[in-house]
Amino acid sequence: MDDLFSHTGQGDKKRQESGADQASAEAYFHPGTHAPLAVRMRPRTLDEVVGQEKVLGPGSPLRRLIEGQGDTSVILYGPPGTGKTTIASLISQASGRRFEALSALNSGVKEVRAIIEQARKRLLLGEHTVLFIDEVHRFSKTQQDALLAAVENRTVLLVAATTENPSFSVVSPLLSRSLLVQLSSLSDADIRTVLQRALDDERGYGGRLQVTEEALNQLVAMSAGDARRSLTYLEAAAEGVQFDGENEVGELVASQVKKSLNKAVARYDRDGDQHYDITSAFIKSIRGSDPDAALHYLARMLEGGEDPRFIARRLVIHASEDIGMADPQALQVAVAAYHAVGFIGMPEARLNLAQATIHLATAPKSNGVIAAINSAIGDVQAGRGGAVPAHLRDGHYQGAKALGNAVGYVYPHDDPKGVVPQQYLPEDLKDAVYYRPTTHGHEKTIAARLSSLRAIVRSFLTRG
Repeated sequence: MDDLFSHTGQGDKKRQESGADQASAEAYFHPGTHAPLAVRMRPRTLDEVVGQEKVLGPGSPLRRLIEGQGDTSVILYGPPGTGKTTIASLISQASGRRFEALSALNSGVKEVRAIIEQARKRLLLGEHTVLFIDEVHRFSKTQQDALLAAVENRTVLLVAATTENPSFSVVSPLLSRSLLVQLSSLSDADIRTVLQRALDDERGYGGRLQVTEEALNQLVAMSAGDARRSLTYLEAAAEGVQFDGENEVGELVASQVKKSLNKAVARYDRDGDQHYDITSAFIKSIRGSDPDAALHYLARMLEGGEDPRFIARRLVIHASEDIGMADPQALQVAVAAYHAVGFIGMPEARLNLAQATIHLATAPKSNGVIAAINSAIGDVQAGRGGAVPAHLRDGHYQGAKALGNAVGYVYPHDDPKGVVPQQYLPEDLKDAVYYRPTTHGHEKTIAARLSSLRAIVRSFLTRG
């Protein structure tokens, strides 16, 4: 602080630090020829970014920020390999600001406050700071709160990247102070562009590696919209290509891709958005009676390392929530699958889960069970439901009859039909109807029988 306000040599010092800052940013984003292919091929200009035309269109807030025309902090939200780190790089380069980077994996409040304090000192000298935080969703609430004042006062221009839904993983005050930009998974055409650029560009293979169409299709399919993954797979597969000489061209064929990469890593995060999104799609596919889609999402969960017991529990819930009495066996099948998972384990238990999934997806559907219990709970929560009718109360104690308890109760088995006119609901709910069976599957039979049962049981309502 001794020379903070000193004018001696201040211009030289500023120029020196500015050059060091740019070198620091360059080293972070483009560390050299020995870096992984995915790092070397990171776009250097806005024109090299693919797949994000919706958020990078002319005049868009993000494009203006990248072009150095804005001062709003930004939270970049999207799946892995969609360009979040790249955009942070471009913002830093375009703005000419001091670049600082933190990873939420190994940084705490102390590191955040230290950088903010340094940025505050630089600001007095007219220097601005871009603070890039990768995986900001891993910051605790306290760590995120430490950023608020610096972001609001523009002590730093925050560029935060996250694969988690910011609505759940970023504190509201920080969200309200930032521009939220959602990036999309890359299309197959986008991935193909990324791969071809790596094959042609000197940062990549510079035309020395030829990839057959079949091999290229494999790489595209296995990348699942993730540019970083596509380049990682290409680099791994290319390691097995034989080059006869320094200037010779090697060829990568489909068999080599398959040999190098036994399987694509399923895009699935057990603790993040993918967990919730794919689980939701799984259940909705079963509800929609599409076993093929349901099996697809089941496979993605299993390949992503999801706990099979979690999947089995969801099936048990779904059996009652969306099928219920339309197919009473659905619950038995789901529970059997749950127990099978417990004593068989993976990978064989995938068969039990698949069988239960197919059964539930192809079963007739009814939400009668959940609608019935929710309706009943709604009445209870609203305070409806008086005293239990006297004839239904417990009469197995001395003095019960003197209180009128259990007096007048009609034992249904004494009637040849096995059902008698009798009030079971409290007086204020005596005509309530909760369960309304559909005409789907077994519920069609239940509906006809229930109509007859209610006609007998509630005939007391029509008696004078």
